[in-house]
Amino acid sequence: MRNLALILILALLALLPSLSIAQDFRDMKIVHVLQEPRHRTVHHEGDVYLLDVQINPGDTSFPHLHDSAMMFTFISSGQGPAYGRVSGESGYVERNFTHAVSNAGPNLLRILVMSNYGPGLSDLSSGRPTGISAEPSYENEWFRSYRISLQTGEETVSQTHVNPTVVIQVTEGKVHVSRTDGITEELAAMGDWTWRDPESAFTLKNMGRTEVEVVVNEARL
Repeated sequence: MRNLALILILALLALLPSLSIAQDFRDMKIVHVLQEPRHRTVHHEGDVYLLDVQINPGDTSFPHLHDSAMMFTFISSGQGPAYGRVSGESGYVERNFTHAVSNAGPNLLRILVMSNYGPGLSDLSSGRPTGISAEPSYENEWFRSYRISLQTGEETVSQTHVNPTVVIQVTEGKVHVSRTDGITEELAAMGDWTWRDPESAFTLKNMGRTEVEVVVNEARL
C-alpha cells in the first residue's frame, strides 16, 4: 500500500511541470479579451458585447484577460457540432482570469459569447419577457437564456424582452425572426444570429422541413 501511494505521488509530481507551463504566460503579451483577434466583437451596446469566437484546428489564441460576467453558446467544438449548449461564468467579475484557448481539431471551435459589464440584478424574477411561458434554461444575475424548439411551419406567439437579446439558431434549418413592423430576418444555418433591442417584439417561425432549435439569450441590465 505504501509503495502504491508513493507511485501515485510521483505520478502527480510528474504532471506539475506540464500544468505549470500550460498556464505560465511570463514573457508573453497578454491582451484583454476584447482585443484578442479570435474573440471578434460582432455587436456592442453599452455594457453588453457579443463576441464570435472562432479558433481553427491546430490554432491557439493569445493569452487574454477576462473581467466580466459571460454566457457561452457553444456552436461547435473541435470534435464537431455542439448544438448551442449554454453555460456561463460570473466568477470573472470578482477575480479576473487569464488563459489561452487551443483547438486540437479536427473541426472549427466556435462559441458565441455574451459579455455583460453591468452590475447584475439579484432579483432573478425581475424583467421576465412576455410571450414565453417556459422557464429559462439558464439564468443568473447577468443573463437569461431560453431554448425553443419549433416543428416545421410552427410559429411562436409574439415575445417581448425588456433586455437586449440575441436569437441564435443552434441546429440546422431555417428560421424567420419577424418584427411587428413587418421586417423579417432569416437565419439559415447553425450559428446564425440576430440582435433584438429592448422592448422590440418579435416572433419565430420554422421555415424549413425539419424541427429546428434556437436559443434566445438576454443580457440583464
